[in-house]
Amino acid sequence: MRGLPARRIASSVLCATVLIGIAGPAAVAADNDSARKHVHAASSVPVPGADGLLAQVKGLGDVGSVLTPVTDLLNQVLKADNGQLSADQAQKLVDTVNETVAKITAAAPAAPAVPAAPAVPAAPAVPAAPAVPATPALPATPALPATPALPALPKSGDDSKGKRAPADLAGDALASLQKAVASLLTAVTSGDVSAVVPAVTGVVTGLVNVVAATLLGGGLPAPSLAGLPALPALPSTSSLPAVPAVPGV
Repeated sequence: MRGLPARRIASSVLCATVLIGIAGPAAVAADNDSARKHVHAASSVPVPGADGLLAQVKGLGDVGSVLTPVTDLLNQVLKADNGQLSADQAQKLVDTVNETVAKITAAAPAAPAVPAAPAVPAAPAVPAAPAVPATPALPATPALPATPALPALPKSGDDSKGKRAPADLAGDALASLQKAVASLLTAVTSGDVSAVVPAVTGVVTGLVNVVAATLLGGGLPAPSLAGLPALPALPSTSSLPAVPAVPGV
């Protein structure tokens, strides 16, 4: 009879060991899964200021997507016999450029609508002022000599361009590039060799305008490479002639 309790104790210990062996790995797996979820939740937090940086990256990506089809077109033209391509080949290259520009233009955000100005309330009526007695006439003041006109300030550029939005500058640059590409299409299928070089130059200039509009008007950081020339300074107002004094004043 004494052997029976010992057997029961051994059975209880064996069952507890089996339960621990089953529950232990499950608990460890649950802890690991919870830790992985915590790490994933922490890694999904966006970087501060990511929206502005993503806009800059997109602008650079747009430039890259335009560069490839345009440079492919120019390479084909400049390597062709007398700069002439077949109508189908030239049209295919031009269509690729136009499709790329259309994708960029369609993805550009629309300009926000300007809210209407609130209505100005009507001013209260001003009571009539009492009549003022007539003032005796004063002697006539001698006329002053005419003041000489000031010389015109030198123009430092078109002010209207500086007030335009970056999206407008980029859109205008892309539209000008498309016009230059259309002129190139005419030149490379016309048989006129003399028209090819000016048309290619126009496309290169249009492509440079697209890059410049993106770099200078897209909110990108200023270049920091040593040796780059500085932007030209505006003319100093100290060099302007002094305004002559008006005699008798």
